[in-house]
Amino acid sequence: MTVFKASLRNFFAHKGRMALSAVAVVLSVAFVCGTLVFTDTMTTTFDKLFASTSADVTVSPKKPKDDKAQQETGRPPSVPESALAGARTAEGAKSVEGMVSSEKVTVVDGDDKNIGSTTGAPTIASNWTAGDRTTMKITSGHAPRGASDVMVDADTAKKRKLKLGDELRTITATGDFEAEISGIATFQVTNPGAAIVYFDTRTAQRELLGATDAYTGVAVTADSGVTHAELKKNVTESLGAGTYTYQTKKEAADSSREQIGSFLDVLKYALLGFAGIALLVGIFLIVNTFSMLVAQRTREIGLMRAIGSSRRQVNRSVMIEALLLGVAGSVLGVGAGVGLAVGLMELMGALGMNLSTSELTLAWTTPVAGLVLGILVTLLAAYLPARRAGRVSPMAALRDAGTPADGKAGTVRGVLGLLLTAGGGAGLYAATQAEEASDGSVWLGAGVVLTLVGFVVVGPLLAGGLVRVLSAVTLRPFGRVGRLAERNALRNPRRTGATAAALMIGLALVASLSVVGSSMVASATEELDRSVGADFIVQSGNGQPVTTAAEKRARKSERLKTVTTYKMVGARITAPDGSTAARHLAATEPAYMDALRRETTSGDLAAAYGKDAMSVGAEYAKKHGVEVGDTLEVAFSGGRKAELEVAAITSDDTNVDQGAMYTHVDTARQYLPADRFPLSWMVLATADEGHEKAAYAALKKQMKPYPQYQVRDQADYKKTLQDQVGQMLNMVYGLLALAIIVAVLGVVNTLALSVVERTREIGLMRAIGLSRRQLRRMIRLESVVIALFGALLGLGLGMCWGTAAQKLLALEGLGVLEIPWQTIGAVFVGSALVGLVAALVPAFRAGRMNVLNAIATE
Repeated sequence: MTVFKASLRNFFAHKGRMALSAVAVVLSVAFVCGTLVFTDTMTTTFDKLFASTSADVTVSPKKPKDDKAQQETGRPPSVPESALAGARTAEGAKSVEGMVSSEKVTVVDGDDKNIGSTTGAPTIASNWTAGDRTTMKITSGHAPRGASDVMVDADTAKKRKLKLGDELRTITATGDFEAEISGIATFQVTNPGAAIVYFDTRTAQRELLGATDAYTGVAVTADSGVTHAELKKNVTESLGAGTYTYQTKKEAADSSREQIGSFLDVLKYALLGFAGIALLVGIFLIVNTFSMLVAQRTREIGLMRAIGSSRRQVNRSVMIEALLLGVAGSVLGVGAGVGLAVGLMELMGALGMNLSTSELTLAWTTPVAGLVLGILVTLLAAYLPARRAGRVSPMAALRDAGTPADGKAGTVRGVLGLLLTAGGGAGLYAATQAEEASDGSVWLGAGVVLTLVGFVVVGPLLAGGLVRVLSAVTLRPFGRVGRLAERNALRNPRRTGATAAALMIGLALVASLSVVGSSMVASATEELDRSVGADFIVQSGNGQPVTTAAEKRARKSERLKTVTTYKMVGARITAPDGSTAARHLAATEPAYMDALRRETTSGDLAAAYGKDAMSVGAEYAKKHGVEVGDTLEVAFSGGRKAELEVAAITSDDTNVDQGAMYTHVDTARQYLPADRFPLSWMVLATADEGHEKAAYAALKKQMKPYPQYQVRDQADYKKTLQDQVGQMLNMVYGLLALAIIVAVLGVVNTLALSVVERTREIGLMRAIGLSRRQLRRMIRLESVVIALFGALLGLGLGMCWGTAAQKLLALEGLGVLEIPWQTIGAVFVGSALVGLVAALVPAFRAGRMNVLNAIATE
């Protein structure tokens, strides 16, 4: 109890010094708990939506065994009308209703603007059924009654300023059709952001499926007293096992949850990964805080030992202080995490994904995880300083606080750090020499971890040399004040190394990702210049195929020399060695050879566009022993079998269409029925020589009625790639900012405690003539050199990681290494500014010290 009281007294006596360490714990725990609450809330929202929209039993088309054997026709899979009649005969079926639904649609208003979501959520067109009345309520107008009526959801109507009587055009694979808004329906559950339009059943069948005797599914409602499992069994017996997919309400909801669950898991673990980085950086802050507090209380601890306190009691005292810090920070962090989750939900709402705070989900495991994590991390970080405190001898009561570090321990630390760094460097080198990306990634991971730990351990050893070099450039121009700042940074290399290491981690990740991102953009740009001969590419940004109507408009555009399409045809291909696999064939036209330049290792690619001919990739040919002249058996999905002769083998030394198998579009059409023939994934066009600008303008104008497709020239395409990588990196940088903020807090805390530690020294310097302005400048310069030291280590380490990662990407076709020197330089200069900002408060407090009181400080 005496130890606890002493610890409690010390904790509150130094509560100001503990505050920044507590902030690090709060931020880290808040990020973990906020992530868990946010993703749990999203899961709850989708669970309620899926549970409310699922029928007691759903009959749907049988799922294909292999997606690669399918092709995109733009029409969803369907079941015949006989399935509806058969389900009605099932025992226990109260009511049966046919459902028609498709996500392969685009709906535009009178100005040809897409009314769909901008967040990636789908636009769903369906028929208005009895089941929809459980989740939707018509709040204006009426349900669709004929081909000229369409009803929209209230969220979409509000966002796009739609009202009754407005004309909407729906673009589908079967053609475009117009309808007038007859009603607006409001969700009775949370809509995560999809845009939904409703038609009457006949219109939906005709326009979405191209047939009035088919449905995308059948909803069966159970009679009273009949369980869903019993009804499923009866419906299966009525329609035949294996004919369709049969799901109970729970099974359908679970299946839908699985589809969205993979995305939520990736989001959750990615965010938790960044929280882990922030926790790691927070450990350095906490270690530094307790190390400095222990050093400042050396005489106090020595007195405690002199009057009878054991090593265990001193150790326990420091650990209790850490426990108090961990508990306080974790409790605040859990509360802040809930606030962060609400903030993320509001942000998603502003972006178009609706998440209601009424469904905020706080599982009991979330606060427990936050508390356990925060407390354990704090105790772990305080363990070494606590052990160091326990080793303080009673004789320390006779010495000044802050005794020098043990030289032997410093030597051992240096040797261990160099060994770890060397081992990590060897791992990175091995990654660059790997012949398979999977093997190299293991070496890369090991190299990253070992070099990171090695730099952390060897940091104090590097501080002596690098800080002197940095000081010669940045501090010496400030004269004696600069020299004082340099000596202060070098006074305790262990402390300087630990403070810089916290900043190093975040900046190392920033640098490595910058190198990888720049290299990806440079590689893709070079590949486009080398391989793509087309002037223009027409393609959807959300994976939708190009409809026949849109393709016809592109072909009618003026000033175009050639127009060709790219279709993906599903098939099962049997090689001469007897192996069979599902693959996609690229069904194109001969003009595609000019639109995309492909090198061949054998044969002539032009011959692959002959009758019953095809090409294969070099890797496939090598793996299955295929040579030019061999015949492959190709079973077209939904069509007939064909014997196609291999006329060419294309090189896989490319990142565009790597491994693609080409055949003439007419060959595919010969073996596929019209309703199974795929739509194009993209349209490529070449302009008449000298008329590129006019052709570009004409094509964009021609495609204006189809806003789901982007018309890009090569410059646009390169910019799109750059923007996509840039957006991804900006998002990652934003998440890494949490770790950098914690690192900055570490610099602030180190300087603040350092000022307290040097109170008497500061008073003496002030007494012999150092002005307040000079004192503040000295502390700011010390902060700058520590920040630059951390930046130098982090950026150097990150560039090594990024270079090794790029060598692995080169195995996948991204062969250009580009170091973004402008970004690296900006980060380095920014680190100096970070150091200045971090020193503002400590420098201000130091300047306000009373000189006589400071000199009198023990």
